[in-house]
Amino acid sequence: MPKQIAILSSTLTHRIAAGEVVERPASIVKELVENALDAGAGEVYINLEGGGCEEIRVADNGVGIPAAEVPLAFARYATSKISQFEDLYGIHSFGFRGEALPSIASIARVEMVTRSAAETAGICCVVEAGEVRECRETGAPVGTSLIVSRIFSEVPVRRKFLKSDLAEQGACIDAITRLALACPEVTFRVSVGGKPLLHIPGTDDLSERIGLTLGRDLASALVKAAEEKAGAKLEGFVSRPTFTRSNASQIYIYVNGRFVKDHLLNHAVMTAYRRIIAPRRYPAAVLALELAPADVDVNVHPAKLEVRFRYPREIYGLIVTVIQAAVGVTPESADHVGEPEVREGRGDYVARVEEALKRYRISTGTEKLFFTGYPRASRGEALVLAEPSPPSSLTEPLATGWALPEKEKKSEGEGGYGSLRYLGQVADTYLVFADATALVLVDQHAAHERILYEKLKDRTEGGAPQSQRLLLPEVVSLPPRELAFLADSAPILAEAGLEVEPFGGDSLVVKAVPSFLSPAEARQLILDILSDYGETDRRLPLTDRRERLLMSLACRGAVKAKRELSVAEVGALCRELDAFSQEVTCPHGRPVRLTFSVVELEKRFQRR
Repeated sequence: MPKQIAILSSTLTHRIAAGEVVERPASIVKELVENALDAGAGEVYINLEGGGCEEIRVADNGVGIPAAEVPLAFARYATSKISQFEDLYGIHSFGFRGEALPSIASIARVEMVTRSAAETAGICCVVEAGEVRECRETGAPVGTSLIVSRIFSEVPVRRKFLKSDLAEQGACIDAITRLALACPEVTFRVSVGGKPLLHIPGTDDLSERIGLTLGRDLASALVKAAEEKAGAKLEGFVSRPTFTRSNASQIYIYVNGRFVKDHLLNHAVMTAYRRIIAPRRYPAAVLALELAPADVDVNVHPAKLEVRFRYPREIYGLIVTVIQAAVGVTPESADHVGEPEVREGRGDYVARVEEALKRYRISTGTEKLFFTGYPRASRGEALVLAEPSPPSSLTEPLATGWALPEKEKKSEGEGGYGSLRYLGQVADTYLVFADATALVLVDQHAAHERILYEKLKDRTEGGAPQSQRLLLPEVVSLPPRELAFLADSAPILAEAGLEVEPFGGDSLVVKAVPSFLSPAEARQLILDILSDYGETDRRLPLTDRRERLLMSLACRGAVKAKRELSVAEVGALCRELDAFSQEVTCPHGRPVRLTFSVVELEKRFQRR
């Protein structure tokens, strides 16, 4: 039988509304800090207990709340930001809908102590489960302090979906970082369990604030970008094309001071870098877009993370042109990026022609590239490579540096790559082999990645890691959250040959890297590892994190696509592949080889 229609109780509606605003502790931190900033605070203090899952305290030195208005602060739809509908299109504050405090109070215990400058005493108000339990006078400085505890006690099912304390703490730090970038003039102090974690002094220089929050290394890779056009002003900093990350986590975009995750804006940033950075790499950017409040609707999402523009095409074009001007790229030059022949002089061009003719003579004359165990080179070129010593650079990326136990190697008669004829490369990415029964294509990156992964795995499961000490240790500046994660992961990094140590403040020092990687890549290696570990990966146990790390290192060290390999290098790769009984996929699951039988080829050519 269908239930009767009924009006929901106020308690239930409050909890439903809270679900839209308060998803996790980081949501509480965001809302409370935004309230502090709206109150004109010059300094904000945040303390997290249990990663924010147990207790959150936010204190500020803003204007405070008059005693008579304190109970109203916990009432739904009570706000000082708007008074009529038209005000929604002239908003200059973070919060305005009057839902944050009542929503938080409906799922937790909130204790507020506040005092305005016009009053001699402050007031303490305790709200629990949406009900005011206590309200009394107390001594207090000007400003507001809130303690939120018993989080999700009224909705225990939501608490079950919280992640580890470390993961929730990281999300809280992310929220604080975004707000710190939005308001560089405000000082932020963050503690965990009462112990100082982060101190970001106020500054008038956005580039200095970026260095304090995101790390000096990132800040040094940024260039200023600014322009004003048709009533819209865009300014901030964007990374040079030489600085990239493996994900878009370092793109911060603000609209009228509010951090947003907007598909249109992110797409515009990526379009500006199109063809000037490698595929699947992302830039860093901190951009602030200012425009008339009437030209942007910020009330389309409960958490105010999405916006809608009145003139989206103009905003899109402004971002693209400003970024390209900042990094010194014109549309014409961007079209030629990735086409080496356009940039080469005549001498390079002639050399390439001679090399092509040489290869043509080799492959069509008496010195065809047949395998006799492994591919045979032209006269004078040694194919059987001795086990190499650890390289100092990636000029020979196939020299993996580790010898396999003899008992693991297969004989040449077992149908390995030694029985195939090497034909060449397709697109400098795929190696082509053949015999009387099939055509075989090998993805050079996937194959080498599998080899490096298996060797790393063997070393971490009992062997001594093979690493190379850096002549000049690399100092890397990182945000506190990243430093904490690397410190926790130091044992598995050491097992893989990557030695890092704290260096004081916001820095760590890299003293050694795996032997198959270039010492010059130490800094970028650390940044890429951090980017590869998503929030879900970071809360995995050490054994699973080790697996993720080995995959990241193997991918980083493997020979890349679009790289021309010599016959000797192909031979070395085949020797290594034949040492494994299983080389079907790379660690990420992509196939290493594809085989097309003669029967299948005949069907494709309609011979059957």
